[in-house]
Amino acid sequence: MKQAVVTIKYDEEKLNAVKQYMGKKDADFDAELKEVLGKMYEKYVPQAVREYIESRGDVPPAIKKANRQQGKNSVASGSAAENE
Repeated sequence: MKQAVVTIKYDEEKLNAVKQYMGKKDADFDAELKEVLGKMYEKYVPQAVREYIESRGDVPPAIKKANRQQGKNSVASGSAAENE
């Protein structure tokens, strides 16, 4: 999958603090930021669109796994919601 670069403005002092304390916990800043972006993708992009993108075969395995898990959860919760 073709990768895009995301650039945002954020308070430098806060960013340095986040990186400092993440380093103390052996957390990877980039990995966590990608995880948050992946959650935003799952939250805002409709399931049908995610399935279409996934069907093209250029979606990272982590997103494919998350989509399958969310699909199972929405089916289970959707049937419960219909019964209410």
